[in-house]
Amino acid sequence: MVLAVIGGEEKFMIIVKDTWRWLLEHFAGYTVRSAYHLLTAQDSPQVEGAKALVWHKHVSLKVSIFAWRLLQNRLPTRMNLVRRDILSDTAAGCLLGCCANKTYQHLFISCDFYGILWQKVRSWLGVSGPNPFTVSDHFFQFTHLAGGVRARRSFMHLVWLLCTWIIWNDRNQRLFNNLGSSIDQLLDKVKRYSLWWLKASNVIFVYGFQLWWSNPMACLGID
Repeated sequence: MVLAVIGGEEKFMIIVKDTWRWLLEHFAGYTVRSAYHLLTAQDSPQVEGAKALVWHKHVSLKVSIFAWRLLQNRLPTRMNLVRRDILSDTAAGCLLGCCANKTYQHLFISCDFYGILWQKVRSWLGVSGPNPFTVSDHFFQFTHLAGGVRARRSFMHLVWLLCTWIIWNDRNQRLFNNLGSSIDQLLDKVKRYSLWWLKASNVIFVYGFQLWWSNPMACLGID
């Protein structure tokens, strides 16, 4: 409390200091634990369109965050790095020699190499369909390839997230370590990782694991 003269009159004024308060922990203040619970406890993130679908109960948080960045074109692709003046214009070409600028649309959909992976994955799942031009359209279209049954959409959703994650990691291996997998090796990763992700969540399989490599829908009882 201070004494101040206002308009020729002496008045007492109370000065309150502004402070930041972490509403989730009034007494302890900000903690990493409370922030983590805030991010992981939301069942329905308030985002629009395809970005609302990146969150999947059988997919780890880091993969969902990666997909969220992908759909907003916020990954450090070559073209994005050129736009930020981190790389020169000459570095914008496709890493795999497609003679195209390395946009995120090209990398994940229309690349001559990685595009074959989508074809093989669809063949493994027993579905067919074209590749849309945009990543978000590709996400929606791929998720609904197996029909409208919820369990099928959920599995196709998981596979799409997994494929993009595998493509991104293979791209990084090629770029930074000069190492890369063949299409058949990438397809094998899709099969193995999808099985691991589902088993980690105690998903029950109708048939043995060996059938997973030829008919995953039957293993899940959704064929």
